[in-house]
Amino acid sequence: MRSLPLPLALTARLSPVVVLAAAGWALSSGPLAAPQAAEHKPAEEKTGTQSASAPSTSTVSKAYSAAPAPCESVAKKTIESLVPGAKTAGKEIPSTDSELRRTCSWNALKGYDYRWLDVSYEVMESDDAAEKSYEAHLDKKSGGGAVPGLGDSAYSVVNLTTEDKQETREGVVIARASNALVMITYNGSDFESKKAPSTDTINKGAIKAAKEAVAALESDKG
Repeated sequence: MRSLPLPLALTARLSPVVVLAAAGWALSSGPLAAPQAAEHKPAEEKTGTQSASAPSTSTVSKAYSAAPAPCESVAKKTIESLVPGAKTAGKEIPSTDSELRRTCSWNALKGYDYRWLDVSYEVMESDDAAEKSYEAHLDKKSGGGAVPGLGDSAYSVVNLTTEDKQETREGVVIARASNALVMITYNGSDFESKKAPSTDTINKGAIKAAKEAVAALESDKG
């Protein structure tokens, strides 16, 4: 098999891993309207008949206290389908706080086809904090649309980039489930044709991984 030099587009994909590990999430597109905020009920006012020793009702209850193992969040057969040739065990990226923020990455070049998949979790102090972070991420994106039935709210977007006539198409899915965020990044290129996989292929692949990652989070609850 003749050796194929890695194009700049592939080499450039390796650097964001370090950035992701040090700084958490990294998105790459422009603004969109944030979804309508969830309804918040005002805290119950204390009455004169309440005992001074009664427990406080202002304590924040968290559905998730830690991030699940990201490399175990997507089924082996899904990895084999989305990232042909990749080691299905994946590689967890070092984090500054592995209890609250974890990422696993899979990537492979099989023949001339290249695929990359990242699954990330971030656990926050409250549902409200997670919702604000979710909306902030959406403010950096453009295009795309909502993904119904995924967590409490979810959004997907696909973008095409071209470098030295080589196309790369990348899909991002961001989902919120209670006080946790799940983010999927999935992209691909064909280094023979220099064309990228279709929008439908990338979008469906990213959403499939997102559904499994959210299910893994929910099964790890408590």
